[in-house]
Parts: sequence; structure tokens; C-alpha cells
Amino acid sequence: MANHVIHVYRHTSRSYRHERVMEGLNITEEMMSPDSVERQLSDQISLAKAFVVIAKESNNLQFAWELSAQIRNSQILLSNAAVRRTPLTTRESETAIRDMAVLLFQAQQLHYDSATMIMRLKAKIQDLEEKENAVSEKSSKYGQIAAEEVPKSLFCLGIRLTTEWFKNPNLQRKLKEKRQAVMKLGDNNLYHFCVFSDNILATSVVVNSTALNSQSPDKVVFHVVTDEVNYGAMKAWFSLNSFQGVTVDVQKFEDFSWLNASYVPVLKQLQDSNTQNYYFSGSSDDGRTPIKFRNPKYLSMLNHLRFYIPEVFPELKKVVFLDDDVVVQRDLSALFSIDLNGNVNGAVETCMETFHRYHKYLNYSHPLIRAHFDPDACGWAFGMNVFDLVEWRKRNVTGIYHYWQEKNVDRNLWKLGTLPPGLLTFYGLTEPLDPTWHVLGLGYTNVDPRLIEKGAVLHYNGNSKPWLKIGMEKYKPLWDKYVDYTHPLLQQCNVH
Repeated sequence: MANHVIHVYRHTSRSYRHERVMEGLNITEEMMSPDSVERQLSDQISLAKAFVVIAKESNNLQFAWELSAQIRNSQILLSNAAVRRTPLTTRESETAIRDMAVLLFQAQQLHYDSATMIMRLKAKIQDLEEKENAVSEKSSKYGQIAAEEVPKSLFCLGIRLTTEWFKNPNLQRKLKEKRQAVMKLGDNNLYHFCVFSDNILATSVVVNSTALNSQSPDKVVFHVVTDEVNYGAMKAWFSLNSFQGVTVDVQKFEDFSWLNASYVPVLKQLQDSNTQNYYFSGSSDDGRTPIKFRNPKYLSMLNHLRFYIPEVFPELKKVVFLDDDVVVQRDLSALFSIDLNGNVNGAVETCMETFHRYHKYLNYSHPLIRAHFDPDACGWAFGMNVFDLVEWRKRNVTGIYHYWQEKNVDRNLWKLGTLPPGLLTFYGLTEPLDPTWHVLGLGYTNVDPRLIEKGAVLHYNGNSKPWLKIGMEKYKPLWDKYVDYTHPLLQQCNVH
């Protein structure tokens, strides 16, 4: 008896769910019947809709209009039947079915048959895909150009600061008065940070945000390396402004005598005509290589200087490397006491998704890559890295970098940037850090607000830098609050 009750309950429950589904989809039992006039009408409507698309593609607009009108008539009949909850009769639907059948027959006479329809739809899809790819490529090119262009306001700032540096002897004197800070530059009891950049405002934000969030700013030392063009401007800016007692030293890489083509593979490659054509003329492969791979900034010494940190700072034992597109939100002194367990590089891993593993960045069709590196090894990020320079020198890490850079002279191992050679150079030498130390993506994607709130260093990696018009508006305030827009020089140059 109990089993009979359960069986009846289950049957009733299934029937109820079936009725709810049918009701939700606006399908009646009558329409499910193979002999149903409602089902016949529905099938005609579906076929007619496809023919409307083809008629429009063939520029037969009159026929497309007639089909659309008949589709509406049939839909009205179905709607009325659904509202009154009684099936359509053959009599009331006969005219609609006959009229639609005549139009469908005409469509077939116009060669709007299934085979033709499929071919035309495939051609349409292919055409749309080609248009989408063309638009995407243009968008990528324009986005890249916008990202590479120096805003007029920042160019103005550089010019004014350079002028100020050379015409104002007080700035030179101020710098000499700060010579007592020289002792700090090699003091390994302090917190040493390095930034390699030609962007004055971005570098200023990195220094200012670090200073304002530091518990002991007087123990913070920033080593800024720039190029000769921006050297005077950078020196002037950090002489004119103070940052909570933080020590800032500015150098230019042209002063490093060891940085020459006989020692540095990138500089040697720059002398090669094929390399020059690839990066600067864009004519070596008829534009087949995406523009982002051909960006000359990837040959900039300010980009590759991260692989020469022990040579740049021979007296230091540990340093935190920061990219110029980051903003600091927390005190970073704890980074200097993290045990790297004998490794050289402390970095936040980025392999939460499969596309951030080694196979994403490297060419695993090349036997040299296949033989030495696990394709599923976890990637990590440049932008906030703790480097143990004692271990670096012991392991000759710069020599490892040179080896792989020379092997990639034909760009067969990797195409883009400094991260791929970094992954090779620090393979097996990287200690994972807590992800909250370095939150990425603010320059190209949406980031979980909880990660941003907890993040010690926020990284605007991507094209949408916060100092550009194409920057992501919702993340700009996090960067803007470390810029004093009331500064006279910024106002004169309309920096906002």
C-alpha cells in the first residue's frame, strides 16, 4: 500500500513539473502532437524566419516583408489559442497554413532551399568573423598607439623640470646638501626599493604612495634609474619635493660603463639590421606579427635593467623592485624579512588560470624549451619582486639571462617583453609570495574589489594606465590620491 502511494506521489509530482515546464515555455500538449496544427504552424514560422534572413541578404526586400507579415499572422493565431487555453482548429488555421505554405514554396523556387540557406549562412558567419577580426585588430593597434603616446601634459612637465634643473643653481646646491644621504644608499639595514622609469609622474606616485603608507619612511631608500633625456627633469622633481623623509637617489643608465653591446645581448641585438626592421620599420613580415609583439619598448634598457640589479647596486644585499605603474597601499617593510628559502626572486604567482602557465608565454614547439621547462609550471608577475642579491650573485642569474637572450636572437623561443626571459631566468629560483602583496589587472580588466582592498601593491598592468585618457575610470582615484594636482608645475602643464 505504501509503495502504491509513493508511486502515485512520484507520478503526480512528475506530471506537475511537466506542466510547469510546458507552461513556462508557452508550449501546449496540442503543440507536442505530431498531428497538431499548432506544431505545423510553429515549424512553418521557424523555417520562414530563416528564409527572411536569406531574402534580405539577396536584397529581395519585398519577399522578406511578405514572409514577415505572414509570420506575424501565424504568431497571432498561436497567441490567441494560448490565451484561451484551447487548441487551434483546422478550420481557423487552414488559411494561415496555406498562405505560409505558398510563401515557403516560392522561397524554394527562389533557391532558398536548405543547402543554399546553410551555405549562405556559413558565408555570412565567415564574413562577420572577418569583420570582427579586422575591428579587433584595429582596436588593438589604436589602443597600443594610445598607450605608447606620451600625453602633452607629461611632456610639458618634463620640459619645464629640465629647464628648471639647468637654470636654477639652488636645485644643484640642494642636491649637494643632501649628500649626507649618500651613506644611506648602501646601508643594508634600510629598506631599499628600485624603480627603472622615464615617467616622472608615475615614479613620483610610486615613491609618494610608499612613503605615505610606510611606518618608517626615514628608513626607506628609493633608487631611481632613468635615461639621459629625463635625467635632469627627474633630479629636479625629487629635489623640489620631499616625501615624508624618504631618501631618493636618481641615476641614468648611460653612466653605467659596463652596460655595452659586448656584455648586454639586447644592445648587441639592436645593432642587427633584422632586429631593427622587426621593431622599428614593421616591414619584415608584411605585418603578420601583431603590433604588441613589435613594440620597441621591449628593447628599452629601462625594461631590461631588472636583469642587472646586482651590477646597478653592487653594495646591496636585498632590494624590492617596483614597476612605475604600481601604487602602494600598505607598509612594505615586512617584505624585507620574508624568508625566500634560498631562492633569488620572491613573486606573486599568477597561475590561478591555465593561461598564466609557462606554455602561454613560451614556444613549446622548440626542442630547447621542451627539454628544460615544464609547460604547466606556474607563471608569476614582474612589478613587485623581492630580490636576494646575495643569492643572485652566487647563482650567476644574470649569466642565465644572457644565455637565454642569446638563444632567442631569432625570436623563436618567445616573442614579447621581459616576462618570458624572466620565467626562464628565474625557473626554480622563485619563491611564491602571498597574493595580497601584489594585485594585478587594474590596467586592462575588472578586479575583485575585495582583492583591491587587501592589496599591498596595486598594479596597472595593461594599456589603460591611470595617467592616460584611456585609463579605467573606476581605478584612477586609487592612483590620483597620490598626485598633488595643486602643485604649480602640474597646473602650468594642465596635468589633471
